[in-house]
Formats: sequence, structure tokens, C-alpha cells
Amino acid sequence: MKRRPSGFAGTGALLRLALRRDRVMMPVWILVTALLVVSMPGSLGSVYATTAERSEAAASMNANGSLRALYGPVFGDSLGALTAWRAGVFGAVLAAVMSLIIVVRHTREEEETGRQELLSAAMVGRRAPLTAALLAALVANTGVGLLVAAGLAGQGATGAAALALALAGTGMLFAGAAAVAAQLTESARAAKGCTAALLGAAFVLKAAGDAGTAGGASALTWASPLGWVENVRAFAGERRWVLLLFAAAVVVLVTAGYLLAGRRDLGMSFLPSRPGPAEGRLGTAGALAWRLQRGTLAGWSAGFLVAGAVFGGMADGAAELVGGNDRTREIIERMGGQGGLTDAFLATMAGLFGMVAALYAVSAVLRLSGEESAQRAEPLLANAVGRLRWAGGHLAVAFAGSALMLLLAGLGLGLGHGGEMRATVAATLAQLPAVWVIGALAALLHGAAPAYAAAAWAVAGSALALGWIGPALNLPQAALNLSPFAHLPRLPGAEPVSWVPLLALTALAAALTATGLAALRRRDMTA
Repeated sequence: MKRRPSGFAGTGALLRLALRRDRVMMPVWILVTALLVVSMPGSLGSVYATTAERSEAAASMNANGSLRALYGPVFGDSLGALTAWRAGVFGAVLAAVMSLIIVVRHTREEEETGRQELLSAAMVGRRAPLTAALLAALVANTGVGLLVAAGLAGQGATGAAALALALAGTGMLFAGAAAVAAQLTESARAAKGCTAALLGAAFVLKAAGDAGTAGGASALTWASPLGWVENVRAFAGERRWVLLLFAAAVVVLVTAGYLLAGRRDLGMSFLPSRPGPAEGRLGTAGALAWRLQRGTLAGWSAGFLVAGAVFGGMADGAAELVGGNDRTREIIERMGGQGGLTDAFLATMAGLFGMVAALYAVSAVLRLSGEESAQRAEPLLANAVGRLRWAGGHLAVAFAGSALMLLLAGLGLGLGHGGEMRATVAATLAQLPAVWVIGALAALLHGAAPAYAAAAWAVAGSALALGWIGPALNLPQAALNLSPFAHLPRLPGAEPVSWVPLLALTALAAALTATGLAALRRRDMTA
């Protein structure tokens, strides 16, 4: 009689497969996250060279509710404490996003594409896929933790270890949340969306708590895992017991994921998609693309509007905080132009919105890859629907959706700042050509080399890193120019607007899109 494999049989093989599949994405994400954190002492040391300057800056930051909402409170005047303040929460967010992508990719996405069914036909236990995914996330978060601990050891070994454990703990917490979401939802996209929404809610709770109460003592701050990161107080009298909260949350979430995984059939979920009939007209490929992507676009758009209002309200406060610090002024002006400091700050925020909108554009364009790999495109194309019409619907949503998001971000900036709304809307819409270039590159990769379409994420992430971290690290202009956003006019500002780079980038986006569509028309589907 043939024995059934244990629940964890094949975990090692699946882990090796997951690490092999992520051999490019995982190291890049680890290095970018660690670089964001370990580069901060040098950057902050050039801005605040003396203890007196750092102490004065910390007091000013703690007195500014808007800055507390964004970064949290400052608990010390050492370079390590300022690093934990400036990069701790954002490093934790990057670790969380990395972890949810890894876990969903190797659980729900494998089931959705049918690959898990083939693997399960071999000697693979029921809980092996989830275990392998969680172990892959553990490997990635351990890498982040080790690099951060080693890179910040010079600021204090205890503080470096505390911050590294907080970042890795946040990553594993959201890996556990993704494991639960993968059991509850029927698609990888929904699982990622649910976990990302949880991450967004955690940031909102932390921001609301820090804005109203100094010192991270608000109940709202403690209700958020991101609030735990700041309350570890790395480099400022570490609270090691806070790390136990991460451990407890990880145990609870992972246990819940295993219990749910053992009570459902392969490919099924506890929250299945609602069956039809579909409401509204779905007579065209464009209408179908809109129906598939409208929920995601609505969420991004609402987030851009709210974030624009928050950043707009911070503009005057940021100008007051910089005061006479020449190095901080230089960094902001390098990112936002040589106009007045408030205009430079608004231009910096407009650029940030553009770089984040590029992430949405890549996501919306690569929905084509998801539809194709899941074999949902094949039945459509077997009817009177051409490939160009099918792809064009998703590209229209991606490009028009990014324009809508930037429009709302500009409106939010104007409302929050209380200034001329036309200027802030122009500043955000000026980012569109660069956003379209990155989205068009994703379309080219999908059409010409679908196996490498995911590389578009690396392009968007590199543009974000160059635009946000590059000026603070004083990278040479030649390196910054690798990003299409470096060639855009910095608005609002007093400089005259040059239309040449805007038109050139728009033409490049059109050319890349046309080339991608031509390649899609010629190649075999799912090849």
C-alpha cells in the first residue's frame, strides 16, 4: 500500500525552486532596502554635522505634527537615532512589500496558473508550498537584517541589531498576513491587494497616532506594526521587548495560514469570487479591461488624493524646518529645482507622485501577462477580438489611469497647500511622459519577451531609487539622468518650461508601445 507523503514532504525542493525563480528579484530588493537604510548616516552626517545641530533638528522635527505623521518622532540626537527616524518605517514598508510578493507568488499564484497542481502530483505534502514560501520570505528578510546590522554597526551594535530585527520582523509579519490572504482569496491579485491594503492601513494608523501625540505613545501608533518599528527606539535606549510583539504576531498569522491551508481544496478559497451575471456592458475588450482594473485604479486614485493633501499641508512646515541649513536646502533644491524652497518642496513631492505612479502603470500593463499566463486571454482571442484591441484596452486603462491619479495628486497638493491649484496640477501632470515611458517599456517587454516582463518592476524601482535617494547620496548627474524623470521640468518654479523633453519622452513612449504591440501581434501566445 502506497504511503501518503507527510504534510511537509518536498519542502526543500520547493524552497530551492522558489529561490531559483527569485534569484534576480530577491537580491535586488534586499540590496535596495538595505542601501536605503545604511546610506542614511553618511547623508544625515553631512546635513547635521554637530550634536548641537542634530539636537536642534530633532526638537524641530518632533514639534512638527506633519513630519511626525510622515516619519514618526525622533528619540535621540545621534546619527543612528536619526537614521532610525528617517529610514526605519520606509525600510519596513519595503521589507513588507517584498515579503508579500514572495509569499503570494509561491502560493496562490502557483495555484492560479495550474503549476501547483502539477507539482502536487509528485511527492509533495499539503503544507509544503506554504512552508517553502514562508522560508523564502525568511531568507529574504534575514538578508535585509544582516546587511542593515552590518552596515550600521559603526553607529552602535545594539541599536543596529534592534533596527535590523524590527525590519525583518515587519517583513515576516506581512509574510504571515500574505499567507492568510492567499488562503482566503481566489486570485493572486486579490491576495496582494488585501495584504497591501493592510499595509496601507498600518501606515495610516501610525501617521494618525504620531500626528496627534508626540513620543509614539498614541494607542493608534501601538495598533500599527509600523508603529512598533519606531517604538523599538533603535539607538535611543532600545526597547527589546517590543520585538516580542513581532514574534507573537508572526506566530499567530502563520498558524492561521496553516490551519486555513489544511481546510481547503487546491485552487479553492474561503472567499470565492462572486459569480455573475456581470453588470454593465462588456461588449468590447476595452470595457472588459476597465471592469477588471477599475477597483485597483479607484484605490490608487483615492490614495493619491489623500497623500497630495497631506504633503501639500506640509509644504510651509518643511520650509520652516530647513531654515538656514544649507545642506538640507541643497538636497531639496536638487530634487525640486532652484525656485523658492516651498516651490522646490512641492516639485519634489510632484516628482515622488510621478515615480509612484510609474509603479501603478507597470502593474496595470502587466495585467496582460497575468491574463495570458492564466489562459484567460485565449478564449477572448479565439473570438472576434484581435490582439491589438485586447492589449489596447489594458494599455488605455494604464496610461489614462496614471493621468487621473496624477491629476488628483495635483488637486490634493493645491488643496493642502492652499495655493494656486493650477500650478500644482501642472507640476504633477508634467510627470506623465516619464510615467508613460516606463509603462511603455513594460508593454514592450510583454510583447517581445514575455518571460522577462517582470523586469519592468526593476526599471520602475530603479527610477524611484535614483529620484528619491540619489540626490541625498549626492550621486553624479550622469547617474541621475538614467531615470526619465531627471529630464522633466521641475514645477512649480520660476524657470521657463521647456517642452522639448516632454515631447521627446512622449514620442519615446509611443514608439516603445507601438514596438511592443507589433511584437505581440507576431509572437505565439503564452510563449
